[in-house]
Amino acid sequence: MASFINTAISFLVQLSIVLSLIHFTLGTRILEEQTEVFKFHYHNGPLLTGKISINLIWYGKFMPTQRAIISDFVTSLSSSSSPNQPSVATWWKSTEKYFSLLKSKKASPLVLSLGDQILDESYSLGKSLKEKHIKQLAAKGDQKNAINIVLTASDVVVEGFCSSRCGTHGSSLSSKNAPPKGKIYKFSYIWVGNSESQCPGQCAWPFHQPIYGPQGPALVAPNNDVGSDGIVMNLASLLAGTITNPFGNGYYQGPADAPLEAASACPGVYGSGAYPGYAGNLLVDPTTGASYNAHGANGRKFLLPALFDPSTSSCSTLV
Repeated sequence: MASFINTAISFLVQLSIVLSLIHFTLGTRILEEQTEVFKFHYHNGPLLTGKISINLIWYGKFMPTQRAIISDFVTSLSSSSSPNQPSVATWWKSTEKYFSLLKSKKASPLVLSLGDQILDESYSLGKSLKEKHIKQLAAKGDQKNAINIVLTASDVVVEGFCSSRCGTHGSSLSSKNAPPKGKIYKFSYIWVGNSESQCPGQCAWPFHQPIYGPQGPALVAPNNDVGSDGIVMNLASLLAGTITNPFGNGYYQGPADAPLEAASACPGVYGSGAYPGYAGNLLVDPTTGASYNAHGANGRKFLLPALFDPSTSSCSTLV
């Protein structure tokens, strides 16, 4: 009887060990699969290369000073726009690391330039827009070798704005009537809203106190316009995402339907030492007290988000 009990105990112990090993193996495999999903890597799709024009479509009423701020930011992306460092051009140049990791070296270098500016001050589609309206507006710009950027004024409500997003980027099919006529292809577009009167705490932080989380003092906007400086921050993030993941199969981490891209992988990080509620160590203008981290064209100063560095797997800041 004692022998039978000992044998049974031995069997149960061995069974327990086997089950534990199976559970550990399955757990390890699941963890590896989950880790793989959240790795930042290339998904074999095309990136934007060559000479690209950035066309601005202004929807609603923007003051000339506001249009100048955004236009100067776009102009600042070129390497010769500002002699002062750190610069917008230096920030943008860091996106070249994504291209250098590609096996194919045949692609032409990316060169951005300010293209056409289209004004729609009559609110041709109304003041409440859906995604289909954003695509319709984006199609107003040239669709070949271009990124069409739709900017909506502070009194325009866009589906999902403030509740789940401050802007977005995507792609759409060109019109048959767009040059070259008869040929249909994909073109990239970006939409960003002016959050000044709707949700500055969500889409213009740190130039306004956040809606949630630690309530530190708001920083002074470098161009003295919370809405426009907020647009620049979001536009910068979306531009980096657009050129590195223009059609949803470029560089990103996480699930394809909710990807973290070059800038969105580093949320809330603008300077070294950043943590939730604190944008990081930034430069401060001694005259205005404004916080910034990049010099731009025409003496402008801007605050730009950190970018994920694929070579170090970390968020890289200008300051």
